[in-house]
Amino acid sequence: MCFRVKFYPADPAALKEEITRYLVFLQIKRDLYHGRLLCKTSDAALLAAYILQAEIGDYDSGKHPEGYSSKFQFFPKHSEKLERKIAEIHKTELSGQTPATSELNFLRKAQTLETYGVDPHPCKDVSGNAAFLAFTPFGFVVLQGNKRVHFIKWNEVTKLKFEGKTFYLYVSQKEEKKIILTYFAPTPEACKHLWKCGIENQAFYKLEKSSQVRTVSSSNLFFKGSRFRYSGRVAKEVMESSAKIKREPPEIHRAGMVPSRSCPSITHGPRLSSVPRTRRRAVHISIMEGLESLRDSAHSTPVRSSSHGDTFLPHVRSSRTDSNERVAVIADEAYSPADSVLPTPVAEHSLELMLLSRQINGATCSIEEEKESEASTPTATEVEALGGELRALCQGHGGPEEEQVNKFVLSVLRLLLVTMGLLFVLLLLLIILTESDLDIAFFRDIRQTPEFEQFHYQYFCPLRRWFACKIRSVVSLLIDT
Repeated sequence: MCFRVKFYPADPAALKEEITRYLVFLQIKRDLYHGRLLCKTSDAALLAAYILQAEIGDYDSGKHPEGYSSKFQFFPKHSEKLERKIAEIHKTELSGQTPATSELNFLRKAQTLETYGVDPHPCKDVSGNAAFLAFTPFGFVVLQGNKRVHFIKWNEVTKLKFEGKTFYLYVSQKEEKKIILTYFAPTPEACKHLWKCGIENQAFYKLEKSSQVRTVSSSNLFFKGSRFRYSGRVAKEVMESSAKIKREPPEIHRAGMVPSRSCPSITHGPRLSSVPRTRRRAVHISIMEGLESLRDSAHSTPVRSSSHGDTFLPHVRSSRTDSNERVAVIADEAYSPADSVLPTPVAEHSLELMLLSRQINGATCSIEEEKESEASTPTATEVEALGGELRALCQGHGGPEEEQVNKFVLSVLRLLLVTMGLLFVLLLLLIILTESDLDIAFFRDIRQTPEFEQFHYQYFCPLRRWFACKIRSVVSLLIDT
């Protein structure tokens, strides 16, 4: 288990206490290492130089020989040119800065990047192109290749909705222009997780008070869809509480980060936070093992794409600075933060079937799965019996067209049931108004209206006499027979 920042501050420099800024600094540094915070080479060199200054202090020719910056791993991939640029900035531009000042400058620079605060969700657009959907402190972002193809402010997002694997974003822009963006998640569970993240982020960053939070449904009808409500304070309340803190600044024990299989943990050893070059191969192997286990487990792990098409959906005309630029180039390389995307929760029965099918097919499991299944490893007979059950389930499972038909039939049945229920309630109310002697103010006011009296004498009474005549006819016919 590891802790991470869930909601990034819109302005990290506005955080009052240094220890809070330091924790945000650690998170963004980890985002930089995992490829979440992707940026251009010039920005990357400056960010890495700030990290160097915060961790090893001013440049000293006696302590820092030629190529000293190459001993640290700041990004998923390094180049000698980039390492020389980092060392040059550290030597010439950052001398004299304290760790706190370097960290603050790092946060201010990171805040201006397009991928700041991004929590990527791998999806595909209507054309089948791979994309990453993300929610930031400023709005909703879509990243494809090395470009930000959509940026929508939170006040322009009118609704978030999902159905199965399909995620819908309803946008209302200036001049009453309405847009619906559609994307497809890897699994229904991943799509629901994406929807919940969007509801949380919109409530946290958009609302003024937590009392304004409302329960949100994924459907317009009360009998269908999922319901979710964000619980907790919103961004404005958090920043106001931060400004009111009155205590002695807590002592900060600065420590480094060491990446692990799923996420890096904070160690309390020597202050050497970035990974030395001598450990890069071991770290790379560890990360690749984690990626393989995530891919094998059928979670919503992003798929690295070697090429990205240049044809995208119609671009949304909005940006953080209200510029007319529709597509913003975020970096020199394609956005692919596969090292940092954690598995999306899946249903327990889906996980059991997935593990069982892999055992039947002879596929290898990840280390975590092997440890979890040591206590309850099925025998060969049990695996064979369960395998037959699994195959029967798979054979009985229809295709996408059949699923769509079943969903449509269920929706129609629900609509008919609700309509019949409403008609029955209205009929009961009508009978009570016309036949009962209940002297309730509400009923008395309705009975005294001219419209009700006209309906009662011109329509209801003749209809009642007709029904009574028919019933007497049927009863007399039954008696005669």
